[in-house]
Amino acid sequence: MKFIHLSDLHLVTPGASLHGLDPQDRLRRCVAHIKAAHSDAAFVVLTGDLTHNGEPAGYEAGRAILAELPMPLHVTIGNHDSRDAFRAAFPHVPVSENGFVQEAFDTPEGRFIVLDTHEPGRAEGRLCDQRLAWLEHAIRDSSGPVFLCLHHPPFRVGLGRMDRIRLLDGDPLLAVLRLHPGRVRHLFVGHLHRILAGSWHGSAFSGVRGTNHQIALDFVPQDVAPVSFEAPGYGVVLVSPETVVAHFEELPNSEDG
Repeated sequence: MKFIHLSDLHLVTPGASLHGLDPQDRLRRCVAHIKAAHSDAAFVVLTGDLTHNGEPAGYEAGRAILAELPMPLHVTIGNHDSRDAFRAAFPHVPVSENGFVQEAFDTPEGRFIVLDTHEPGRAEGRLCDQRLAWLEHAIRDSSGPVFLCLHHPPFRVGLGRMDRIRLLDGDPLLAVLRLHPGRVRHLFVGHLHRILAGSWHGSAFSGVRGTNHQIALDFVPQDVAPVSFEAPGYGVVLVSPETVVAHFEELPNSEDG
């Protein structure tokens, strides 16, 4: 099974720019590339930060661009998003009974759980008791492998500013996962704007670049996240009973052709 991992679009009001770039144009080029190269993918998972500041016009533009995808889209939100503005623009996206932008869906290779870590007004991620209980039920309600998709990573990666605004409820999350040992095969995270991979308490994880700007690979602690201008990209993930293989597509920057 093939699917696409997309993250961190940071859309703004059309006509505006972000870090001197046009987020809508860069997302449009990524969607066109997915259509041309990976139209056989089963679905797309988008792990948050659709907009930069929760702009309603950014969500409207994103909805139009993402509607061009030829496969289903499963999406949650990140710290730059507004849950209310997102839900107004994407009323068809599933939410939990408490209004969190999260869902569980089954595939031939296992259950995918898309988890909402957004905390209004905060850059770091949180998981309240309601979300943790929902997650535990979503895992318990299935019997096969589980793949967890969320915006904030629950672990440190060595990037000072990003580590300070990770998911702060990593221990409660781990406690839920330990109720179901061996079930979580892979975590797909956003937020970091970097290609990276590793493991967390025995579960593999991977992250992808954003579609607009990136976070510099700088291990010196800083008060702000250092923006870099590496090319946009997305993940192409191949899942079988034996393996989870994450490839990473890199698009040229527009000035490179």
